[in-house]
Amino acid sequence: MKAPEEIWKQAAERYPAIKVCEEEIMKAYCEMRESFERGGKLLICGNGGSNADAQHIVGELMKENRLRRPVSEGFAAACRRLYPGEALEDQVQGALPAIAIGACQALYSAYANDAASDMAYAQEVFGYGRPGDVLLALSTSGNSRNVINAVKVAAAAGLRCIGMGGRDGGRLRELCDIYVALPERETYLVQELTLPVYHAWCRMLECAFWGADK
Repeated sequence: MKAPEEIWKQAAERYPAIKVCEEEIMKAYCEMRESFERGGKLLICGNGGSNADAQHIVGELMKENRLRRPVSEGFAAACRRLYPGEALEDQVQGALPAIAIGACQALYSAYANDAASDMAYAQEVFGYGRPGDVLLALSTSGNSRNVINAVKVAAAAGLRCIGMGGRDGGRLRELCDIYVALPERETYLVQELTLPVYHAWCRMLECAFWGADK
């Protein structure tokens, strides 16, 4: 049985390079957990491989990962009352609300064409984000203009901002409340360290809300 802290320790043992980021990684985990506890949601943005990472994170948070996620008894009772015998309450899984910014190509392409491509992520953040939500911004260089603009709009809208990227951090490091500076500069090397960090976050969050990890 593993507590969230033990999950992090296990990840750090497998990927020793990320140990130097422990303080920021744990702060970011606490920021996301507290937002979910308050009924908030997580928005994630990035370009290219980081966009794929954003969608990967959503997939880990919005459904079961390693633990069974039963729905609340109130929701289960409503399902039984409205749709008796269908067992919907046994088929729906508990979820941590997360949205990958840029995943809706119709919206992204329309805004990029009609307004400004470097503001398309910012527009989505403005539309989805509410005070108390968290934006996780992924950028290996820390200087992706559309990601930077998304962070600026998020801060103005009352969201907390977590950044993760290379050791230099670029502009992103200055703008975020928490910045996880992975100890690499080359894009592919930064991305190699990004995955174990967010896998640990997703497992830690699931453990925090649905009990000890198996």
